[in-house]
This record gives sequence, C-alpha cells and structure tokens, in this order.
Amino acid sequence: MTTKCFTWTRTLSRGVTGNDVKQLQIRIAGWVGYGETLAIDGVFGPATGAAVKRFKAGYRLSDTSETAGPAVFNLIYSIQDDDCTPIHFAYSEFDGSCGQNGFTGGAVDAATVRENLLRVMWQLEALRHKLGDRPIVISSGFRSISCNSSVGGARGSLHTYGKAADLGTSSRPSLCEMWRMARYCGFKEILGPGYPDHDDHVHVGNKSTQFWRAPNC
Repeated sequence: MTTKCFTWTRTLSRGVTGNDVKQLQIRIAGWVGYGETLAIDGVFGPATGAAVKRFKAGYRLSDTSETAGPAVFNLIYSIQDDDCTPIHFAYSEFDGSCGQNGFTGGAVDAATVRENLLRVMWQLEALRHKLGDRPIVISSGFRSISCNSSVGGARGSLHTYGKAADLGTSSRPSLCEMWRMARYCGFKEILGPGYPDHDDHVHVGNKSTQFWRAPNC
C-alpha cells in the first residue's frame, strides 16, 4: 500500500470540487457505463458518483453508495505504485517511440504526455480487472511524431499525445474479449480484428468522438 504520490484527507461526495476529486477521477476513469467517459475536471457530479459506485462493486466493497471515503482510498492505495501508476502498468511499458527513451517529440510536451498516459493506464487497470485480472501486454504506447511516421501511423495519431495504447496478442484475454470490454472502460476509440492493420492487436484511445470498429469481433 502506498500513499506517497497522493493522499486523500477528506471524504468526497456530490458537489465537492478540488484536486483531490480530480485525482479520484483519474483512478476511476475506467469504471463508467457502456460508451460513457468520465470528465477529469475536479468536480464531483453524478457521473463521478456513478463511477465510484461501479468501482466499489467491481472490487466488492460492502458500501454501495457514491461517496468516496477511507475504504475507497485504501483500495486505491493498495493498487497503485509510488508514482501514482496502477500496479499492473508502468510508464516504461508505454515509452517505446522507436527506441527513443522519454516522452519528447510528440504532439504535446512530455509532462502532458505523462498526464494523458496516467489516465490510459488506470482505464487499462479497470479493463484488466473486469477481465478477471488476466495480464494485458502493451505492444505500443507513446510515439514521437517521427516514430509514428516511420511505423506508418495515422497523421495526428492519439499515440503522439499519449492518449492511446495497442494491446498485443501476448495478452491473456483474447483480442475480441479486450475489444468488447473496452467499451465499458471509457475509451472512445477502439479498433480491433477485422479493421485494417489491426488483426494482431486492439487499439484503445481517448478522444472526443466515438469510433469503434472490429468487424471480426
């Protein structure tokens, strides 16, 4: 259990605002309904309350209210590392960029890339848990603009913002299992088997409009 990266000092409920709400939202971003997303805005509204309830249910906490208190925070502490990443994912897994270490050279600065990736990792932690805690392998994460171009990535790819990840065939859930469940984890872009160039991985990403394609699933 770690409280090193962030510690909550009050109970959070409908109507409160602040950075502590934002930190909670990042960690429960993957606990939304089908096709929904959770705004990371520091405002505890109905959507945040609903995500808290799903988070509690997913980890079988006895309290089913939408309030986030010590039980929720202690659970989060138990599944995160000292840098606020979830225990089953790390920045190093997303730091490929064609062998260039670091998160520079993308469409946004390195700090923003890391912030975007943190949300993606917590969404993937939710995906992993919903699929029975079976390992998920990242085949591609952040790419610099030059790296993205060299591998034939789409211009303006979410990978260059740190907003996307590709989940490889070495993952224990099948590609179609991951594609289907990702629809319940806040991802607006989900591409998989049957979509051009996606037969060997599932692509998940965060964007404003929904685009889901996997004809073979």
